[in-house]
Amino acid sequence: MYLASLKTITEKLTIYYDGHCPLCLAEIHFLEHHNHRGLLCFVNLHTLEASSDVNCELAMKTIHGRIGNRLMRGPSVFQEAYKRTDLKFVNYLFSFVWFRFLYAKFYVIFAKYRHPISKAIGPCLLRLSKKRYPGRSKKDAPI
Repeated sequence: MYLASLKTITEKLTIYYDGHCPLCLAEIHFLEHHNHRGLLCFVNLHTLEASSDVNCELAMKTIHGRIGNRLMRGPSVFQEAYKRTDLKFVNYLFSFVWFRFLYAKFYVIFAKYRHPISKAIGPCLLRLSKKRYPGRSKKDAPI
């Protein structure tokens, strides 16, 4: 039932990401490849206009997204993002309350240490993502 209900989602989600973070770029590259219904939009925080209502300093510390007029942040952004992809297994996992709970706890720790984690594994994951999913738009800065 949960997976079937995902097909009725039509609202676009805008994800605000750190365009200088290799780990973030790898995730965005992955999501773009699975954005078959065109329900995901991506905005690099480094190109965001100052007039935006998104607090860039806060958005650099935790992921931000927007559905319509509703601004959201944290792990719920990823849950909403994956709802709009063709990744049935990931959506199946998110259908469980206990998984969302554990994911939220993990995300708090991850967000706190995102920069050292990204320096350690981000470039490798970005290269793997680009190799596995070629054909990405040219908006990414080279690593």
